[in-house]
Amino acid sequence: MRRRTLIAGAALIGAAPLVARAAAAESASIAERFAQTLSAHDIDAFAALYAEGYVNHQVSAAAPPPPAGVKPKEAVVASFAARLKGLPDLKVSVQTSLAEADRVAASFAYEGTHQGLYYGVPPTGKRLFFTSCDILRLADGLIIEHWGMGDIAGVVAQLKG
Repeated sequence: MRRRTLIAGAALIGAAPLVARAAAAESASIAERFAQTLSAHDIDAFAALYAEGYVNHQVSAAAPPPPAGVKPKEAVVASFAARLKGLPDLKVSVQTSLAEADRVAASFAYEGTHQGLYYGVPPTGKRLFFTSCDILRLADGLIIEHWGMGDIAGVVAQLKG
């Protein structure tokens, strides 16, 4: 009996790196799905990436706190839906990412033509390129927390320039 326990314990210890790698791979895939759903302009699939209890730790001009009574998940989905209206040909790609356990850090690149109201600015017809760096924490394959930084200053400069 002790021999079986020892063998089973050794097998679990040996499997730990494989489990950790599998979790990291799942975490990394969320960044790709984030980019793919936005590039496909599939706001429903984008919304499905987020847990109902999602928490956004980023508060900035690019991601203001949600209005009273609006859940963070609803706010982030509305924000990206507005981005898709302002940049109807938006394409998003992952420049690089790094995943460990339940977190992924990714640098995203956004490209699109300003053809609709965007951050309160009427359409200019200008081609925009900007980036964001984001850290996502996952649970059950869904985004439950976010920390990030978007290049809002770069967007404003392109819109004015």
